Amino acid sequence: MEQHWAKIIEAIGEDLHRPGLADTPKRAAKAFEFLTRGYGQSVEEVVNNALFPSDSSEMILVQDVELYSLCEHHLLPFIGKCHVAYIPTGKVLGLSKVARIVDVYARRLQIQEALTTQIATTIMEVTDAEGVGVIIEAQHMCMMMRGVEKQNSVMKTSAMLGTFRSEQKTREEFLSLLQMKR
Repeated sequence: MEQHWAKIIEAIGEDLHRPGLADTPKRAAKAFEFLTRGYGQSVEEVVNNALFPSDSSEMILVQDVELYSLCEHHLLPFIGKCHVAYIPTGKVLGLSKVARIVDVYARRLQIQEALTTQIATTIMEVTDAEGVGVIIEAQHMCMMMRGVEKQNSVMKTSAMLGTFRSEQKTREEFLSLLQMKR
């Protein structure tokens, strides 16, 4: 990957022998590996059996999980927050594992719409929940730094599964809980 970064830097007309760029291909390769580390992770690995028996059947919400991803169209970042809610059926997921699941998928080349669905589907499968709701709010550098250059645009996507889709009251409770903090 380092050699490819060197070629890209030279292709834009830069001099790799310039002091500021001497180690840039190496640093860029290392950074890109970190930013896409989700390809080397599995859900099983990050959940690590952190499912715990619980009598709770009330909504669990993890709000404002920071996320950083790369747009698969331009390789530019999109940055935002993810809100994940689920209704357990006999087991709950360790709190940090929700954030880790978000990261597994966010740290891949993505579009926000697919990311939202991947997180919701995975939480549903891992927890065997009655329902799952996921909302992502993000700003996309591909829209802010290039193209239309709209600095204040925010994209919001949602995925509602199970009772979050079929029961309006469940969906409304989720949305209401999100509004309480603001």
